[in-house]
Amino acid sequence: MKRNDAYLPQYDAIETHQIVIKASAQQVYAAVRELDLSRSLLIRTLFLLRSLPALFSSQRKTQSQLGLNLAGLLRSGFVLLEEKPEEEMVLGLVGKFWTAAGCIQQIEANQFRDFATPGYAKAVWNFSFHPQSNGAIKLTTETRVLCTDEASRKRFLRYWRFVRPFSGLIRIAALRAIKRAVEEES
Repeated sequence: MKRNDAYLPQYDAIETHQIVIKASAQQVYAAVRELDLSRSLLIRTLFLLRSLPALFSSQRKTQSQLGLNLAGLLRSGFVLLEEKPEEEMVLGLVGKFWTAAGCIQQIEANQFRDFATPGYAKAVWNFSFHPQSNGAIKLTTETRVLCTDEASRKRFLRYWRFVRPFSGLIRIAALRAIKRAVEEES
C-alpha cells in the first residue's frame, strides 16, 4: 500500500512521475534525502515566479521562502509525515495554494490527517522506491491534493489548471536530479 493512501485516500488532484535509476535503494534513498533543487535553474525560476505575487500582497509577511532542499521544505511548512528508509518518504503541506501568499499552515505531522478547517487544501508528496528485477530502482513521486470544502476546491482547481504543467516540471526535474546525483556518485 502506498503511504499516500493512508494520508489522502481521496483527493481532488493527483500528479505522478517516475524514473528508473540503476543503483541500490540505499543510494537512491540517500540522494532523495540530500536532494538540492537549487541546482536546477528551471526549478529556481519556477519557485521565483511562484513567489512574485506575494511581493504585492498584504500577506507577504506570512509568505515563507519555499525550501529547495529537504531541510528548507520542512522549514517552509512541509511536515515529514512518514519515512521508511529505502521504501518511501511522505511529506505533507496545508495551505491556500491558490492565493498570492499561499497561507501555509504550520502544523505537526499528527495533525495532518484530521486537518479540516474550511478554506484550505492539504497536499501529500511522496517518493516511493520500487526494486526492479535488473537491480535498478524505479523511483516514483506522487502528489495528491484534497481541498477541505467546495469553495476551496473550485479555487484550487482553477489554479491547478494553470499550475499543473509547471508542478509536473518540478517533479520531473527533481527525479532527474536524483538520478544524476546517484550516477555522479557511482
